Amino acid sequence: MRILITGVCGFAGSAIARALLERREGLTICGIDNLHRPGSETNRVRLRQIGVKFIQGDIRAASDVEALPAADWVIDAAANPSVLAGLQSTFSSRQLFEHNLGSLVNVLEYCKVHKAGLLLLSSSRVYSIAALVGLPLKPGNDAFHLNGVGDLPPGVSAQGIGAEFSTSAPVSLYGATKLASECVALEYGEAFGFPVWVTRCGLLAGPGQFGTPEQGIVAYWINAHRRRRSMRYLGFNGTGKQVRDVMHPRDLAALLDVQMRQARTGGQRIYTAGGGPQNTMSLAQLTAWCDGRFGAHPVEADSRERAYDIPWVVMDNTRAERHFGWQPDTPLPTVLEEIAVHADNNPDWLERSGM
Repeated sequence: MRILITGVCGFAGSAIARALLERREGLTICGIDNLHRPGSETNRVRLRQIGVKFIQGDIRAASDVEALPAADWVIDAAANPSVLAGLQSTFSSRQLFEHNLGSLVNVLEYCKVHKAGLLLLSSSRVYSIAALVGLPLKPGNDAFHLNGVGDLPPGVSAQGIGAEFSTSAPVSLYGATKLASECVALEYGEAFGFPVWVTRCGLLAGPGQFGTPEQGIVAYWINAHRRRRSMRYLGFNGTGKQVRDVMHPRDLAALLDVQMRQARTGGQRIYTAGGGPQNTMSLAQLTAWCDGRFGAHPVEADSRERAYDIPWVVMDNTRAERHFGWQPDTPLPTVLEEIAVHADNNPDWLERSGM
């Protein structure tokens, strides 16, 4: 089977490529990347070493996409993943929509021509910020917890947030590009007869992730703590109680592998996938883990609120398990330790990540 991965030199794209080659024999993987992200050149070299055909190009350019070899499936992992993208002077709102939405049309046209299936990696940030902020939460000593007493909003349960949770605006400019991408991809698949699976991913983390405070927060936090960088808890009264579930990309690759094998048509096409309730952690809890691993290091409290900050996101894997037999296999302590070992072995990782 032939697979094309867009954004193949990013963290998600490169990790998925490696994991798929380890999982299944007979795969041919081709990837395209513009190498815009600091550190991506490192992944290009490693991917070539394991047999991935790399093509340098930009999926915003239709001519670059049209020149790509035919594939049976496309994994769209190309995007600017920062929720603050479009608000900063270094990356404009126009650039955000060109990268995350405009380029998708070229990918969909490719799928139309080659009758290739599409695996679209979406995000938990498609959900309504007001609805997320309004979730009934109770603050523990070091983390927010969902208060399951009484009625919960549609689409949320003790298992986390599912596909039916509100996507009403505002969702952030970044979230809007991902939500619109889902809609356009599903319409293309319906109109031109190729399969589309959409996976709304929770927080991805693992060794080799380019870490910054806006994207790759777990890798950034561990590397910054290891190097004794200045660190801050932003918002939520500077407590660090905001919670995310964490998923290793090799577990995401396992889900994508099953989706490519799944022959059914119709039915649900949008799924949520993440670490789930068993793999959640707040920033304060992550700091405590780092203190135990590297020695104590203080974190400054900064109560200033940032646009789009949310207190709690945990993805519900119930339907992915029911329909695909999938659950994440990598426990959170393993994810953290893998990142820590990588941090030990790469003392310049934050600089290579552009920090």
